[in-house]
Amino acid sequence: MWWVLHVDLDQFIAAVEVLRHPELAGKPVIVGGDGDPKKRSVVATASYEAREFGVQSGMPMRTAAARCPDAVFLPSDPPAYDAVSERVMAVLREFPVVVEVLGWDEAFVGAETDDPAKLAADLQDAVWQRTALSCAVGIGDNKLRAKTATGFAKPAGIYLLTRDNWVAVMADRPTRALWGIGPKTAHKLDDLGLRTVRELALADPAGLARRFGPKMGPWYRDLARGASGTEVSATPWLAKSRSREVTFQTNVAERAELDEQVVRLARRVADDVRAEDRPAHRIGVKVRFAPFITQTRSITLPAPTSSPTDIERAALQVLDMFDHGRPVRLLGVWASFQAADG
Repeated sequence: MWWVLHVDLDQFIAAVEVLRHPELAGKPVIVGGDGDPKKRSVVATASYEAREFGVQSGMPMRTAAARCPDAVFLPSDPPAYDAVSERVMAVLREFPVVVEVLGWDEAFVGAETDDPAKLAADLQDAVWQRTALSCAVGIGDNKLRAKTATGFAKPAGIYLLTRDNWVAVMADRPTRALWGIGPKTAHKLDDLGLRTVRELALADPAGLARRFGPKMGPWYRDLARGASGTEVSATPWLAKSRSREVTFQTNVAERAELDEQVVRLARRVADDVRAEDRPAHRIGVKVRFAPFITQTRSITLPAPTSSPTDIERAALQVLDMFDHGRPVRLLGVWASFQAADG
């Protein structure tokens, strides 16, 4: 039988840092920005010891420091995480399986096997023996169920979720428990009286289509029923976009300085675009106004381009689309690539 496994490395970034600094084992470790909790930056990841204090990814470093003042704060080091991730994926590919990389710390594994639990245990053991990293493995009869199962397997466990136990496990959980439904969508569903996975699974598809659109509405209902694809592709992962951002240590109110910063960020993004050897087709800007209000705007370019001049010009044009009545604490520029199928 064809099975889908979802391999998810436990506290990956923090675990890599502990491997590099063994003396940190068992201590609360928080990684983010340049490692200075007094500066404006956010948590990239936190060890399980730090999470016990309520520290979460995406949280301001200053908040994390307040919650866990005894934590060890470290700067983020993407090249190191790239290298370790590649080693892990190489271990998975040594098995007679198909590996679809989702990011640094996770991958789908497709396999024809009569004993998916044994395969999951073998994958865990191989990753541990070769990299000293632990991982959780979710097993499913499709991608959605495998991905969802991993949440019940963490840390370092194995969990099976199929059509046979989907209702028993998921029906009474909130819609936010579904992969693909974030806080905003969950809030909108709640406004419709759809608070649980069961309620969403039994919802009127026409009503969902009116609220969320003809594609997304029924798709949310399918998610609640556990429906998903089973194909695992070994096609190399390609970034959908490249972005750069800066968090100001002091809020910026002058438009001239914002223009200057956008140009700098756009040039760095243009360098990333050229390194990808794929032209950008859409340019966006993210602005976080004080105290903590984030907005994004974007435009589609007249034609795909890798030209720094075109990308800078577009970024400045997007910046004009914001209401600049408040000081800015964060600024970002991103470029997205056109899908391969056009």
